Amino acid sequence: EICDKLGIDMSMLAKVYESCEVTGTITEKAAELTGLKAGTIVVGGAGDNAAAAVGTGVVADGRAFTTIGTSGVVFAHTSKVSIDPKGRVHTCCAAVPGAWHIMGVTQGAGLSLKWFRDNFCAPEKETAKYMGVDEYYLMDKEAETVPIGANRLLYLPYLMGERTPHLDPNARGMFFGLSAMHTKKEMLRAVMEGVAYSLRDCVEICREMDINVSDMMACGGGGSSPLWRQMLADLYACPVKTASSKEGPALGVAILALVGAGVYSSVPEACDAICGVDKVQKPVSENVPVYEKFFRLYDKIYPAVREQMKELAEM
Repeated sequence: EICDKLGIDMSMLAKVYESCEVTGTITEKAAELTGLKAGTIVVGGAGDNAAAAVGTGVVADGRAFTTIGTSGVVFAHTSKVSIDPKGRVHTCCAAVPGAWHIMGVTQGAGLSLKWFRDNFCAPEKETAKYMGVDEYYLMDKEAETVPIGANRLLYLPYLMGERTPHLDPNARGMFFGLSAMHTKKEMLRAVMEGVAYSLRDCVEICREMDINVSDMMACGGGGSSPLWRQMLADLYACPVKTASSKEGPALGVAILALVGAGVYSSVPEACDAICGVDKVQKPVSENVPVYEKFFRLYDKIYPAVREQMKELAEM
């Protein structure tokens, strides 16, 4: 249809394959270079997040994953096409044939915590070296001592502008409510909560699009934090799980290859057989309304200062 509108001859374009479809075989030359056996089948494969979805079992309606890497991703599976008219999230073909995925991306997820660590957590770095543990483990423990809401301190994680939900390169990070009573621990907790609120924004858009998530996997470096996972479970109001395999994208493309080779008849069947769950964190019922109150206030801050952020960025 698009080609017809643009006057493009379809014969000029390459064939489009499903992710688990066989596209060819290893050539003799490729076998020499890689050590793989000539004639071995090659399947279409998938991009990083689409492959991670397969590797974490996010291959059915109601399932999604959250990644906290440098950026943050909320990736939800859907069997029907759903497009956000405001363009705040991406809608793409999934690695599962005949299905789709919705993806929201935030710019400053793990980046925010790394920024805080690098600028304010030299003592934690030294202590971590002495104890032989990760400095993020110690930071987690510090943040755990602070109540939900960080003693009335909020953080906007817009250190590199923002994609979902604002699509605003001029958005900037900020602490809101900072007072003389606050210490580094409250600021640390506020950073982690602010990132979680920004990811909840992505989930809210999915819900607006009638894509309801009831099963969430957590991935990426930030997904290894029990505190962050609990924040997400309480904010999403659904269980947050970690996968038994730590190599989600690599496992995902291996599963696609198994389906292409005929070992399994479908991607969901293969995922049911291979993908496992390690840890599960359920929402704490008394935490949910407390987080909700702070999230609703958080969501009011950006619209209130959007023009001032733009003015500052243009100075």
